[in-house]
Amino acid sequence: MMGRMSDQRVTIEITDHVADVRLNRGDKHNGLDTAMFEGLRDAAARVRDDQDVWAVVLSGNGPSFCAGLDVQDAVTSGAFSQADSLDQRLDGELVNLYQAVAYDWRRVAAPVIAAIHGNCFGGGLQVALGADIRIASTDARLSVMEIKWGLIPDMGLAVTLPPLVRQDVAKELTFTGRIFSGLEGRELGVVTRVAEDPRAAALELAREIASKSPDATRFGKRLLNEAWAADDAESLLLESRLQKALIGSPNQIATVQAQFEKRPAEYAAPTLQVD
Repeated sequence: MMGRMSDQRVTIEITDHVADVRLNRGDKHNGLDTAMFEGLRDAAARVRDDQDVWAVVLSGNGPSFCAGLDVQDAVTSGAFSQADSLDQRLDGELVNLYQAVAYDWRRVAAPVIAAIHGNCFGGGLQVALGADIRIASTDARLSVMEIKWGLIPDMGLAVTLPPLVRQDVAKELTFTGRIFSGLEGRELGVVTRVAEDPRAAALELAREIASKSPDATRFGKRLLNEAWAADDAESLLLESRLQKALIGSPNQIATVQAQFEKRPAEYAAPTLQVD
């Protein structure tokens, strides 16, 4: 099944349950202007609960994944003068608009893989950190760059970076804003793995994930996202509740049958819900 959504800044193609989401402002290194913020938020909303999407690849057209905030646009649009509204949440949400474009990838039900090449600075890195997995080229250039402008990272990094690196590493990157390679990013824990062609590697991994039970991969993502920072009692109970829903469900039975018969499984759209 295929589908496509495009606008001025972001495109989505869905093929065989894999959503290929691409930042589409390559001539500006996919800089985050107002339209890109809105396009990314809309894209995450588009795939968030889509039962036909079993894996997502997030990448950028042109020479870079995302070079971060378009400072000129922020000045001309008056974004910097609207700082008083930063602590206001979107209606019924945990986040403001700027946090949503990164954090909302965590809330997409399916696993999300970011493919990083070229520059991945500031807000661009925070968008990538919202993904579940990051594959980068060895020579990709990454930076927690907000200190360059006398600011702190404020697009969800306080939630997304701590599970990946030691606190002193996070502090050093935040205090200095230094640029590090995809290869060093893997050593630090910011990058999951490196590849010569990160987008091709991300699509291959996404297709592998999409070949598994979509109920199990969605519940696996929920378990690890929620349990990572929860106390033991909450984590163990969530683990049990999710497993209880999976056992004997149609897609779980299809998995077992396929294993016994040594063939690929045929899955239905994910329908399981656990409150």
